[in-house]
Amino acid sequence: MSPVRLNGSTSGYSELAAHAVAGNNSIALPTGNGTAYQVVRNGASAGSLEFADKIVSGTAQASTSGTSIDFTGIPSWVKRVTVMLNGVSTNGNNNLQCQVGSGSITSTGYVGGCGQAGASPSQTTASTGLLISMSNTAALAHTGTLQFTLLTGTTWVGVSTTSRSDGYGQLGGTTIALSGTLDRLRIIGSTTGSPTDTFDAGSINILYE
Repeated sequence: MSPVRLNGSTSGYSELAAHAVAGNNSIALPTGNGTAYQVVRNGASAGSLEFADKIVSGTAQASTSGTSIDFTGIPSWVKRVTVMLNGVSTNGNNNLQCQVGSGSITSTGYVGGCGQAGASPSQTTASTGLLISMSNTAALAHTGTLQFTLLTGTTWVGVSTTSRSDGYGQLGGTTIALSGTLDRLRIIGSTTGSPTDTFDAGSINILYE
């Protein structure tokens, strides 16, 4: 097939060339022009293009009540989820942790741990989620980010980098193999994997891409 040339009102042209393969290929262009800084990508059906943001921001949630902060409806195409915590605190001494899931939250099978730096360094392992904090108390607030990134298939790797209101730094890491596509995420204050402590300060939001 000969290339298709698109001529504009000024000199020069753009050229579209089809690969020399059997059969026909069709691409449906999106309607409208989208918005500034969006990209064009395949939609739910290959060949049907759509405008989309490079990084999608969720809606910030106040972490001032309840025993869990949940984000659901994460699209199936997502390969990385970033969580931002701003002054997050609970009314108890359990450490904060983040869990992900497919259809429901997964609370077992994580392989990782967390360590804290400062005058009294310490570390621990964790199998019920990605640990965000160490040696937590009700008086402490936590600020920082954490990410879950798709490694392969349904296996995700999580990392957390946060600071406490008393100046200590905290680093966590984990890996988890889900039963299917990641579509939700939860923040809790717990040592068992089930929601325990109640949130009483701060806010949390997510980005996904």
